[in-house]
Amino acid sequence: MEAALLLIFALFGAAVGSFLNVCIDRLPAGRSLLFPPSHCDVCQHPLAPRDLIPIFSYLWLRRRCRYCQALIPWRPLWVEIASGGLLALTYWHFGLSTQFATTALYGWLFIVIGVIDLEHQLILNKIVFPAAAFALVTSIMVPPSGILYFSLPWPWAGLVSGVMGAATGFIFLLIPFILSLIVYRQEGMGFGDVKMAGLIGLVTGFPLVLLALLSGAILGGLVASVLLLLRVKSRKEAIPFGPFLSLTTIATLLWGNDFLSWYLGLFQF
Repeated sequence: MEAALLLIFALFGAAVGSFLNVCIDRLPAGRSLLFPPSHCDVCQHPLAPRDLIPIFSYLWLRRRCRYCQALIPWRPLWVEIASGGLLALTYWHFGLSTQFATTALYGWLFIVIGVIDLEHQLILNKIVFPAAAFALVTSIMVPPSGILYFSLPWPWAGLVSGVMGAATGFIFLLIPFILSLIVYRQEGMGFGDVKMAGLIGLVTGFPLVLLALLSGAILGGLVASVLLLLRVKSRKEAIPFGPFLSLTTIATLLWGNDFLSWYLGLFQF
């Protein structure tokens, strides 16, 4: 029964991934998410329902448009797999609960933000600001998973955790952003990353926001170093930070409290 539920959630998550691909394709261009219906970007032919089955249609068509044989990028497949895997993993970790629902929603949100930044070097206000408003309201009913070291009555516990996390995240990246402008007279990172850090704080709460941002910085630094050593990227080429922050934020939502509890337990004698 449990395996069947995991499969059902994985398939449903992959279907959500199809919509995430629409968001990734259309939001940076300022296009409607509803109109026109799904179509081939090369020949503009509308896609039939059999062309839109998550994962399976992509594999069955062997990465080719049914109508013009144009090659389809890998990204739609990976987004559907990641979206399905995320929902199944979140259910396996939290079961049917409010935390399961919010973690899945935020995970899908950061998949969209991360992939758009990877492809366009953009973190869109039209995504970050509405998501921040949603997270702020949601924190009242479903407190962020960050651990607070003091107790407050409902609804203040979740709200305070989210606001503290947002302020911490925003300031955490605002400082290096300002320093890079002063010292190097250019942006070391985009201001979109700073706004994204505030959103991450709202979603994860305090102090888990620090775990998400620090691990994102470490992961980004390691990957950037490897790319530079292999000469895949030059020092003058920008490496988007959003994908790394998205990945570590999702990991923090899933395992952040477990990691923090383990870490703090090391100092208890």
